[in-house]
Amino acid sequence: MPYLYRAPGPQAHPVPKDARTTHSSGQSFEQLRQECLQRGTLFEDADFPASNSSLFYSERPQVPFVWKRPGFWQHSEWLDVVIDDRLPTFRDRLVFLHSADHNEFWSALLEKAYAKLNGSYEALKGGSAIEAMEDFTGGVAETFQMKEAPENFYEILEKALKRGSLLGCFIDTGSAAESEARTPFGLIKGHAYSVTGIDQVNFRGQRIELIRVRNPWGQVEWNGSWSDSSPEWRSVGPAEQKRLCHTALDDGEFWMAFKDFKAHFDKVEICNLTPDALEEDAVHKWEVTVHQGSWVRGSTAGGCRNFLDTFWTNPQIKLSLTETDEGQEECSFLVALMQKDRRKLKRFGANVLTIGYAIYECPDKDEHLNKDFFRYHASRARSKTFINLREVSDRFKLPPGEYILIPSTFEPHQEADFCLRIFSEKKAITRDMDGNVDIDLPEPPKPTPPDQETEEELRFRALFEQVAGEDMEVTAEELEYVLNAVLRKKKDIKFKKLSLISCKNIISLMDTSGNGKLEFDEFKVFWDKLKQWINLFLRFDADKSGTMSTYELRTALKAAGFQLSSHLLQLIVLRYADEELQMDFDDFLNCLVRLENASRVFQALSTKNKEFIHLAINEVRPIQTLCSGTQPGPGRVQAP
Repeated sequence: MPYLYRAPGPQAHPVPKDARTTHSSGQSFEQLRQECLQRGTLFEDADFPASNSSLFYSERPQVPFVWKRPGFWQHSEWLDVVIDDRLPTFRDRLVFLHSADHNEFWSALLEKAYAKLNGSYEALKGGSAIEAMEDFTGGVAETFQMKEAPENFYEILEKALKRGSLLGCFIDTGSAAESEARTPFGLIKGHAYSVTGIDQVNFRGQRIELIRVRNPWGQVEWNGSWSDSSPEWRSVGPAEQKRLCHTALDDGEFWMAFKDFKAHFDKVEICNLTPDALEEDAVHKWEVTVHQGSWVRGSTAGGCRNFLDTFWTNPQIKLSLTETDEGQEECSFLVALMQKDRRKLKRFGANVLTIGYAIYECPDKDEHLNKDFFRYHASRARSKTFINLREVSDRFKLPPGEYILIPSTFEPHQEADFCLRIFSEKKAITRDMDGNVDIDLPEPPKPTPPDQETEEELRFRALFEQVAGEDMEVTAEELEYVLNAVLRKKKDIKFKKLSLISCKNIISLMDTSGNGKLEFDEFKVFWDKLKQWINLFLRFDADKSGTMSTYELRTALKAAGFQLSSHLLQLIVLRYADEELQMDFDDFLNCLVRLENASRVFQALSTKNKEFIHLAINEVRPIQTLCSGTQPGPGRVQAP
């Protein structure tokens, strides 16, 4: 479960020089290097030791690896990853990534840094090549299904390569058994190929579109037309062959006709080093904003629009498009939603979640939109699909205006941290709709003079005298007795028991004289509050079960006068909800009492410090938990 607190709102787009140190010592690469030089020792990384725990998390090595010395952007921030140069070997050969030249180690060292970032070498197993492309460059990914590719797909790939973008392609597999299966044309299913070139060649009076592809194995190549030794090359002169760098070597790199490429490969992934529109000729400088957020079970993990009762609880981000593109009537922008740390959490049973997002026109409200809005309004745009990939990205063109962007998992109650990047051609203004904290409590009624009390108030005074005794003041122990006795008699709410500590908190809230007891007027104000809170609880007990769903808590607290940020709401759910994400009335009462007590601190704080009100609410210890249930296999789910 997410546990790292981040300030709400958009963040500046990071650059490599702002890389965050990840080593447990807090030292940067240069600091660690200087320390080793001063000591005269070689660096050994205690964070990622040369042991089996750094290789695998679910199995033991099948062979005895020997670690020898030869003689990295993630989640929209650059990270300074420090490693030592010890590498796992077997029989004097590198076990994992290695170069054809046995004395070349840069690729193995780069792989080790990536393995450390993700927790182990095993965590790098499987997945999509586009993940590594983004992590090594900080770029933004786009995926093209070959069956849905635009007519100008050749020009798109040509422009991408000219701009230095990284391109990958692969053939889908129908089952795990087909993975790494070889086709009759020498292509490997499920294999991550790279696209290294695109060009045209004169062949018998026609211009033929070619594309160059590389198998990272360094061997096993395409054997169809325009392959290394195909007869088509005999009609191409030596100078043209040299210009195209054509060789007949089994080095894993080969040319093929672009029409064959489209027929045999299923998907192309492009990692743009800048998110320039590949379909256009002009080079744009895009504006970038970044939002870090969390889906937390019970508060902000609402699932997609299929789940109306909880969808509205997802994080909501306001997007203001104010300027149209040059010579256009609409605004271009790209939205990339990435779920974080799923590889690192593999060892705890976490899988890649099915994610996506929807974009709605914003009404004339400056607040978190409620369930009724989504009941009656359709989305204006959305991600093409909900899919179990690390990142989902799409391009959009919408008229100027204000919109609400809602990132979500497909199923509700699934937890993850996420990073949302918004690229716009013109400057766009974004704001987290869940980061505001505000308190608006009604003034307590002034006490009625004894000679003006109504018959009901006189009966209440008699009750107070019975409870308080001769001193006409109610202690915490006396309050505990009377509240438990009264609340147990209410059949429409589930109630366990109020503790003595809870009653002391109530007295702390209502005691204006500072004597640690409640006088009649104080007791009466509290009793009025209690009746209001009971009515509020019953109002939001949607299924009349006597408990309240935590997904209704945001609205219930707002009705009570508390507008909380998503982070504070998450902490409250962690503290007061049960395993079924329900709250009994005693938990709801304790929550409101603590919030009112904390509101006194809130009123005294500056705006900057109000985000830290949670320290006064409760000493909550966020616990890292993982989602239950299984994830679907690779594929896509369409949500309305």
